[in-house]
Amino acid sequence: MARLSGGADLLVGIGAAAHASSDAVLVLGPHHPSSHGVLQLALTLDGDRIVTAEPVVGFLHRGAEKLFEVRDYRQLVMLANRHDWLSAFSNELGIVLAVERMLGMRVPERATWLRTLLAELNRILNHLLFLGATDPAVQQGFAERESLQAVMEEATGGRMHYMFNRVGGLKEDLPAGWIGRARTAVSGVRPALVGLGRIVDALPHGVGVLSPADVLSYGVSGPVARASGVDMDLRRDEPYLAYGELDVPVTTRTAGDAHARFSCVLEQVAVSLDLAEACLDRLPSGPVNLRLPKTVRAPEGSTYAWTENPLGVQGYYLVSRGDIMPWRLAMRTASFNNVSALSAVLPGVALADLVTVLCSFFFVIGDIDK
Repeated sequence: MARLSGGADLLVGIGAAAHASSDAVLVLGPHHPSSHGVLQLALTLDGDRIVTAEPVVGFLHRGAEKLFEVRDYRQLVMLANRHDWLSAFSNELGIVLAVERMLGMRVPERATWLRTLLAELNRILNHLLFLGATDPAVQQGFAERESLQAVMEEATGGRMHYMFNRVGGLKEDLPAGWIGRARTAVSGVRPALVGLGRIVDALPHGVGVLSPADVLSYGVSGPVARASGVDMDLRRDEPYLAYGELDVPVTTRTAGDAHARFSCVLEQVAVSLDLAEACLDRLPSGPVNLRLPKTVRAPEGSTYAWTENPLGVQGYYLVSRGDIMPWRLAMRTASFNNVSALSAVLPGVALADLVTVLCSFFFVIGDIDK
């Protein structure tokens, strides 16, 4: 069994004997559906080289988009933070931004900066898990990640599903002394980047190359796209929250291989640490939420809100008919597009490099099978 970051367990087994040619079909997965993640890859092999690859998804389909339609606007956060359990805060954020836009609502300034800060901490936690999983025997950076996780848990009350965003702001203000503890946790991550850098540098070059054309064709985004030279980051290009007042450097590579993808993620951690410290320095005083009526009704109409999530672009298309619940709410998830591109990347890759390439696409199964 090979364990991939993001929670996908893949069991390897021969699915069929050789064809009339020398090719063989290898079926990877699916794992038992009671686990938290299921992916199947149908591979055609010629010796130890992959000829074709077809990702098979849908094993974990939970009907989240239909469930949105039978929840009122205050209950949507509970569903939104569960499809990508490594980016829960960012998922909550996207959906409340969509609702607030429909309502024409302007949240308090302190809530805006706190959301920005917590979104960057969530990004660091996400990336450190993928980076640490490049060498499970070492798990470099996991201790520092745990310190940062403790800070997030203290502020929000949740370890994975934070449930901290609310329409109109945040659940509550920070605990006493939290800012000092957050500074300590953020500064503690930086030394771990040196060891993680050595692990990334040891990864093979030229494996699993994704071309810029395929990035655009498959709608790939986030660090996977930037590693192929596609210079896009919504925090800089279409600023939301407090990002318009911050300098957001965008890390890109041109090689488009697994090494480049991990390198982009590693540098992104350093950028997010800088952004988190800038938010801590500039955090204003004041309230963190608005007083809302007992029921929230969005006016009739539609809107699309997208954010730069840790794994890529996350979008919510919200349609309202003036009720207390959405009429339609569709999600655009980063992992779905990332995994779709595997069919273009894996042909020609040696079977021994398969796990490295899969890990470098930074996906979470729940983010695929929504």
